[in-house]
Amino acid sequence: MSEIDSNRAGLKRRDIVRALPAAALLGLAPMAWAQGAYPSRALRVIVPQPPGGGFDFVARALGERLSKQMGQSVVVENKPGSGTLVGTDAAAKADPDGYTLLMGSVSNIALNMGLYEKLSYDSLRDFEPVGLAVSYSYTLMARKDLPFNSLQEVVAYARANPGKLNYASAGNGSGQHVLAAAMWHLAGVNVVHVPYRGAQAAYQDLLGGRVDLFFDLSSTARTQVEAGTVKPLAVSGAERNPMHPNVPTIIESGVAQLDLESWFGYFVPSKTPAAIQERLRSELVRVIAQPDLQETFRKAGGKPLALSAEQTRALVRRDVERWSKLVRDIGIKAE
Repeated sequence: MSEIDSNRAGLKRRDIVRALPAAALLGLAPMAWAQGAYPSRALRVIVPQPPGGGFDFVARALGERLSKQMGQSVVVENKPGSGTLVGTDAAAKADPDGYTLLMGSVSNIALNMGLYEKLSYDSLRDFEPVGLAVSYSYTLMARKDLPFNSLQEVVAYARANPGKLNYASAGNGSGQHVLAAAMWHLAGVNVVHVPYRGAQAAYQDLLGGRVDLFFDLSSTARTQVEAGTVKPLAVSGAERNPMHPNVPTIIESGVAQLDLESWFGYFVPSKTPAAIQERLRSELVRVIAQPDLQETFRKAGGKPLALSAEQTRALVRRDVERWSKLVRDIGIKAE
């Protein structure tokens, strides 16, 4: 090989070596750009219930403010079906890229784990909580002409007269059904379940005197309680509800050691990259802390939450484990 050829070969080798880091950087650049630019398009929040309910209300309240915070649209997609099963399953199977979130609550995250023998998702394995924003207690209401003025009186009558009283729910496996069934079970009484297709039909028969009792979210029950069309007997939270300060909790009533508040918040598929989860979590913390949002929740009868990531995971795990076991022990099944 001539000296000129040898020099050319050496130059080519040096050029290749010099070019390698640049090529490697070019290969990584799209990934780095994509991560740095997140979110680069609209986010989708799957709501596993129809428009107008508690799921939808909280999802839209959070989504509107998160959109402004992150500079991208947040689209709420209602995906009802089989209670909350269809929408929750769709979220579990969505690409874990940070662009699909789930509106999660006690119903679809905790109760479903006990209601279905072969559930298509596992709440603790397949989802990671981004943040819980608000919780709502339930209020136990009696028809106006029921001759009892306390939960203790209702339980005493039910114990002496098994199967004579009945209670409504928005359907088998609904939060109203599970909470009431758990309370009657722990109190050791037989009260007949009358399932309806939604809360509106249950209210019609409660106000019409055709059913005796009905648990519903305190925020929704408030209208009837304040109008005097029903008797409030107990609330399900660990503490009294500010909207019904004179109504005792189930625990205060002494009929059962039971409390339940239905929390609501955003979840993502668990395989969503950690950096994206942290970005969403930090943005949602700022949203949840906004005074106007907290006031919106309070006016709707909710209790704004301010939990750390560790506290959020602990609360979700506690309720999943506690309620899935209780639902199985009682033998409640979804429709």
